[in-house]
Amino acid sequence: MEKVGHIASDIGEYIRQQRNNAKISLRQLSKLAGVSNPYLSQIERGVRKPSAEILQQIAKGLRISAEALYVQAGILDLPSGGPVPDAIRAAAELTERQKQVLLDVYESFRRENTAGNGGEVTPGSDHHGEHQPEHQPD
Repeated sequence: MEKVGHIASDIGEYIRQQRNNAKISLRQLSKLAGVSNPYLSQIERGVRKPSAEILQQIAKGLRISAEALYVQAGILDLPSGGPVPDAIRAAAELTERQKQVLLDVYESFRRENTAGNGGEVTPGSDHHGEHQPEHQPD
């Protein structure tokens, strides 16, 4: 039971931080998310553990990804990715919305490059996957 309380307080603190970063009052977020003001206050204080559906509504109100809240709440495991996505997720100076946009752009470039060359960077291709002419000896 102690772990559930810890998760609830962690997600509540995270929601409060995101709300403060977005400069939204508790009352405003309550209205945007369609959640009662007292219930949202209880979530932020760690008294209540919200369901995935409520987290989705809160994420929508905060304009952040629901996945970010699911990870914080322990509903989803942290997505794997590698050094670039890890660095983006760790950037404390970025909002969750900014992080999600960067992750989406990065992933779209990865998919585009994978589709363009069969998924492999081959010798003679630059770091963008474009073929470079080979040097011919004189």
